[in-house]
Amino acid sequence: MRIARFAADGEVRYGIVEDSGSGTSAAANGHGTEGLTIAEVAGHPFSPGEEVKLTGARHQASDVRLLAPVLPSKVVAIGKNYAEHARETGSEPPAEPLIFLKPSTAVIGPGDPIVRPAHLSKRVDFEGELAVVFGRLCRDVPAARVPEVIFGYTCANDVTARDLQASDGQWARAKGFDSFCPLGPWIETELDPGDVLLTTSVNGEIKQEASTSELIHDIVTLVTYATAVMTMLPGDVLLTGTPAGIGPLIAGDQVSVHIDGIGTLTNPVVDGS
Repeated sequence: MRIARFAADGEVRYGIVEDSGSGTSAAANGHGTEGLTIAEVAGHPFSPGEEVKLTGARHQASDVRLLAPVLPSKVVAIGKNYAEHARETGSEPPAEPLIFLKPSTAVIGPGDPIVRPAHLSKRVDFEGELAVVFGRLCRDVPAARVPEVIFGYTCANDVTARDLQASDGQWARAKGFDSFCPLGPWIETELDPGDVLLTTSVNGEIKQEASTSELIHDIVTLVTYATAVMTMLPGDVLLTGTPAGIGPLIAGDQVSVHIDGIGTLTNPVVDGS
């Protein structure tokens, strides 16, 4: 099931993404919204133990604005979780997950512009990633119970001011600018994340391509590790790391993160004033 958050008629709503022809969960490859409808749900979908209830209203996906599928209280991110990416940054893969945070104000949705702080940074990079969305409040989650706390998965772009990351000696500023955490296009609740292909392209040219099977620390490990540190709230997001192939963005670029079984997150790039 694909859960979207969208704006229609001046209101923000949630819905189930469906194939227009069959009325069932979308089977499209996620490269666009053509042929998709959104069946509106009552309230929000993060109610543990409660079934999602349809209102009966349906919208053509092409007629509404898709938003970031969640507004998390925090974005917990993992650095250097693909071996080749760690090496391309000049370091060895870490023995334990490397955690950092991105502020909730960095989150934007599909089609929203990534704003380069050109007056502060000379190099802003894309980092395509698989994101985990938590569905319930949790802390100290044991490995066997990890599936119970995951609501689903979405695409993410951990946009990074690479020069500031190097000069600051820590990552808060480099990772934390407004618009530096695109999420979307929706949440896939039924994905098996163990071996799915992730690609990042800029202006149609593939820059990153890897399987999630190449993660150094898998999703179960990441969830147990992160929840041993902090409490996760419904809608919080865990970024699982980016593969090798990171590179710079300039104004006018279109950057897309595609994950098989989920869809494609595309954002334009602009320079800030």
